[in-house]
Amino acid sequence: MSSLRPFCLTAWLAAPAAALLLLTPVSLAPVQAQAMQATPAPQQAASPAPASPSQTTVAVTSPEQRGVTARAIDKVKQVAKSAGDIFSRVPCLAPKGGAKTMGSLPHVAGKLAAGKPVAIVAFGSSSTAGYGASSPDFNYPNRLAAQLRRQYPSADITVINAGVGGEDAPEMMKRLQKEVIDVHPDLVIWQVGTNAVLRNLDPGDTAKMVEDGISRIQAAGGADIVLVDPQYSPAVNQRKESAGKMVQLLGKVAELRHVGIFPRFEVMRDWHEKQSIPVESFVIADGLHMNDWGYACFAQLLGDDIIRSVGQIKLGVNVPADVRTYRPM
Repeated sequence: MSSLRPFCLTAWLAAPAAALLLLTPVSLAPVQAQAMQATPAPQQAASPAPASPSQTTVAVTSPEQRGVTARAIDKVKQVAKSAGDIFSRVPCLAPKGGAKTMGSLPHVAGKLAAGKPVAIVAFGSSSTAGYGASSPDFNYPNRLAAQLRRQYPSADITVINAGVGGEDAPEMMKRLQKEVIDVHPDLVIWQVGTNAVLRNLDPGDTAKMVEDGISRIQAAGGADIVLVDPQYSPAVNQRKESAGKMVQLLGKVAELRHVGIFPRFEVMRDWHEKQSIPVESFVIADGLHMNDWGYACFAQLLGDDIIRSVGQIKLGVNVPADVRTYRPM
């Protein structure tokens, strides 16, 4: 519906300054090197050697250039610090009451345990694209990739962001083959259902399309699959009945097809109702999309489950194939 186009904003029409500045240390290296070369060592200063005509004179960086350089470096440090300290004021905690993991993710966990290359496709709409994040580094696929690379520094891990704002199951099914199946991923994280709720589409129709999509992915080569249901947010909660049906049906599809489900709605509700975190602390002003903290905590909890599954593989724990649902409540 045209009225929902605000949720279809293309991710990053213009790269935020913080993201661009992350590239500056490379370009600044020659300037810093010149500045270092232009500063004589103490013994050289005490007894300077006469310059020969063949010697090359190194240009000294101007105060203006040093000012730009210093500001750029400070900005990079600030962005890096904010990425590391995002949970310093509000920690990212698993839902209270004891979280059960998604269970076995045998394909991706087995590859990580064996040190083989891993490909993960994050498939979805604007929540996957990262609308609401302050920069691409803070969307959930990039946060998840960073977490897994920290945990497995020698592993070749690729996380592909296949999120397109405004879409839901009907549009996603049209690109399922090219953007998911043809990539031959080890794990597919499929975020779906929110825009269907906002458009008042039949949750049953969405569930049927998702089930068909899962069947196609499974028939193509055994990738692990995790469904992500709608978010707990004011805009979704205005359609409480439809949202409840969507959450329930996606859970049934996951159970029927023996795939994982990350119950984002219940996890976010736990943040607010049980952990007493204000909604505005994890949802932006549009009342729908998550902010940096929301995406980061979502990615952290999801990544924790992947890491736990790798640990099970390494320990030789045999988790039944049909126990793959994340049930934190």
